[in-house]
Amino acid sequence: MIAMSYAAHLKKDKKFAKIIGQEQHELKLHQDIALRLMASIMSQQLSTKVAKVIFHRFLDLFKGKEPKPQEVLDMSFEKLRAVGLSNAKVNYVKNVALFCIENKITDKKLLKMQDEEIVELLTQIKGVGKWTVEMLLMFSLGREDVFAVDDLGIQQAMTKIYKLPVDDKKKLKESMLKISSKWSPYRTYACLHLWGWKDD
Repeated sequence: MIAMSYAAHLKKDKKFAKIIGQEQHELKLHQDIALRLMASIMSQQLSTKVAKVIFHRFLDLFKGKEPKPQEVLDMSFEKLRAVGLSNAKVNYVKNVALFCIENKITDKKLLKMQDEEIVELLTQIKGVGKWTVEMLLMFSLGREDVFAVDDLGIQQAMTKIYKLPVDDKKKLKESMLKISSKWSPYRTYACLHLWGWKDD
């Protein structure tokens, strides 16, 4: 899934045009959204490298196969702890599994829903915040117009590019949302470029 016109649209913002470069990002749709949500929880506050190691250890518990929510629920707390998850994260991962079973969450069901509906639905799960669902929308559901205003990397990048004052968090987020409204309907791509620019 790629919006070839997204770069031209984002470059209308003169300051953004300076950071966009030649690279074109592509969004992919991944299957088994429930598992992606669990992976997202596992990766919270960890580097990408460490998160990858933990997720692979997690899959090893299921002989390398992608487990269904019921299998995760049936896996013992101790075994999940042993792959490197904190007590809280084990609970949150099991919360996701239980919620997906009880609410019959399937890829088919989520694909039919609007972004806001998905945020509202999944943030009911203890341990799943708005940011986690936004990452799911971007990286698993391939949604093109998601803006992660609470993401620290996005905040740092925009503060530098647009010379935004950082002393008032509420005001900062309001300014970010105002600027990002010009990027719609391609705000996910804008986030990807902001992260890339910051990492460089």
